[in-house]
Amino acid sequence: AGQAQQDAERLAIPALQQRISLFPGTHLTPYLSTTTLERDGGSAHNPLLQHMVLLEQPTAQTPLVTDWYLSGLPLHAQPLVGGERVSPSIHKLRQHRPLGRTQSAPLPQNAQALQQLVIQQQHQQFLEKHKQQFQQQQLHINKIISKPTEPARQHESHPEETEEELREHQALLEEPYGERAAGQKEPPGLASVVQVKQEPIESDEEEADPQQELESGQRQAEQELLFRQQALLLEQQRIHQLRNYQASLEAAGMPVSFGGHRPLSRAQSSPASATFPMSVQEPPTKPRFTTGLVYDTLMLKHQCTCGNTNSHPEHAGRIQSIWSRLQETGLRGKCECIRGRKATLEELQTVHSEAHTLLYGTNPLNRQKLDSKKLLGSLTSMFVRLPCGGVGVDSDTIWNEVHSSGAARLAVGCVIELVFKVATGELKNGFAVVRPPGHHAEESTPMGFCYFNSVAIAAKLLQQRLNVSKILIVDWDVHHGNGTQQAFYNDPNVLYISLHRYDDGNFFPGSGAPDEVGTGAGVGFNVNMAFTGGLDPPMGDTEYLTAFRTVVMPIANEFAPDVVLVSSGFDAVEGHPTPLGGYNLSAKCFGYLTKQLMGLAGGRVVLALEGGHDLTAICDASEACVSALLGNELDPLPEKVFQQRSNANAVHSMEKVIEIHSKYWHSLQRFASTVGYSLVEAQKCENEEAETVTAMASLSVGVKPAEKRPEDEPMEEEPPL
Repeated sequence: AGQAQQDAERLAIPALQQRISLFPGTHLTPYLSTTTLERDGGSAHNPLLQHMVLLEQPTAQTPLVTDWYLSGLPLHAQPLVGGERVSPSIHKLRQHRPLGRTQSAPLPQNAQALQQLVIQQQHQQFLEKHKQQFQQQQLHINKIISKPTEPARQHESHPEETEEELREHQALLEEPYGERAAGQKEPPGLASVVQVKQEPIESDEEEADPQQELESGQRQAEQELLFRQQALLLEQQRIHQLRNYQASLEAAGMPVSFGGHRPLSRAQSSPASATFPMSVQEPPTKPRFTTGLVYDTLMLKHQCTCGNTNSHPEHAGRIQSIWSRLQETGLRGKCECIRGRKATLEELQTVHSEAHTLLYGTNPLNRQKLDSKKLLGSLTSMFVRLPCGGVGVDSDTIWNEVHSSGAARLAVGCVIELVFKVATGELKNGFAVVRPPGHHAEESTPMGFCYFNSVAIAAKLLQQRLNVSKILIVDWDVHHGNGTQQAFYNDPNVLYISLHRYDDGNFFPGSGAPDEVGTGAGVGFNVNMAFTGGLDPPMGDTEYLTAFRTVVMPIANEFAPDVVLVSSGFDAVEGHPTPLGGYNLSAKCFGYLTKQLMGLAGGRVVLALEGGHDLTAICDASEACVSALLGNELDPLPEKVFQQRSNANAVHSMEKVIEIHSKYWHSLQRFASTVGYSLVEAQKCENEEAETVTAMASLSVGVKPAEKRPEDEPMEEEPPL
């Protein structure tokens, strides 16, 4: 019997090496038999190599090397269950590629401690599984193929488990079984090859003759050589991954050096590390008190599965182009680039319903675990097939099942992080280069390229966490922000002012009439500067600057906000066709609008990108806004912008808003008569008013009017009235 078993071993090992290369017994078995304490304290093995599976595909293909930190699965040369008995959840999940480690995931502060904990817990589980499997193997070694007595064990897949782990598990379960089923029975000697416990092999080893010992030594030497080659390959792969990761961080303007860090052994959401949430590593020096920027390449992954960006105006090139422009112009170097994060489901639910949050904020793996009642029935009814062949939630809002939820949550989280750093005084002001946009997203409805209303969520969190009492949201996207209006329609502590193309409700999304002023306590705190009259002529710089002078700034100053948030869409800039805009504002004009808002709330202003689809236009406008936030001198606007009067349609639109809102905002009344003036005429009129006030004040204290101060400083030393 002993001789037969040795022969079987010799036959089994080459066949085994074709499929799966293990540690030689001298390396694997002693390590697995030691206690946790001995492993941590006295193991001579590199932790990088302690838990590794190398899978080889059929000889015609390239070998697939799986990193050690993705291989928290048992090492089987022959499976305990057949391919047809694999857990149904694996077949359901194998098609999806969940989000893995991303650029925005920081390295842990104490990599060594975290890593040791994860390795320890992984191997504890590893040992327990193998203890059970070894016992089963010894008891049923001859029955496993023909008559399985053990039910297939359910594979416990974590919602964030990586695709590689699933594939690895399937390969271990399915591939060897397929080969065995062809008629070969499991060799009895295999049990000693796959053994993972240091147990004596009674008769075989004692009776082995010198020839067998020699052959065994040769096999061991060959396997040791293979082991070293595998170790070197893994080490090279790890270094390559770290270099790629470092390069991608530096490309995003966040230089980083890893020192002695190793990559995380599992994803942050792994059960093993769930109780040790990673925190962002603070830079060694205190951040500069300047303009903050936030951006993350993960937001680029939100793309239609058709792959054609021409048919989808809201594409990844938008934020990529803006980020490159800020780099090229040197503006990015003058700003503090902060790291974003994904918004939590709880944060999303400050504005959105639970069903909406779960449906659009989770990936397919998580959604399997959700109660179908919460999702209001079938998920398939929520999505439509687009003309391009891709999937969307409506005719123009695309949905990528793997990446859209992550990108949308990251956009929200980036805005939250930037807003909080400005609100707490860590940064002066900020600009969030994010997508997908948010201002159309309502409580339970995604639309107009938007899924979650980033600016509205940030405002709600400012109220809840920092007790900010007065927040101003200015929305200068050419489309009305119906989602933001809905979120604060009855809230007197959030003033929402939107400047948009309305055309009597005939322009997307159709909401935003001037008489939509709020409800309940929020009456008067919803201001729609709705332009009507189509493109005859289209609105331009003069009209928007006049609207700021007569409507936006008077109300904003009277409200006196603590923080200003801007839904900064740039689709009013010239270059956008009619359905996406049609107006003719210059990119420079947005720098001037930004500068005016910086006079509010002690300069605590944060702009978040919304719409805007012409790449040149949005890059120019973003450059102008960031330059203004940095306090740079702005490029002058053409003189005609200040000298010409607003067109008749714009004047009529502004007069209507002033008429409706003057009962709520008394500061509007004095501007009602000057709406039709050019900016130069209005300035002259204000100067004359100021001179009159100064003259009256001078008379009241007995000073002759002739001794008034120079005209260019009419109110500088004015006594109190």
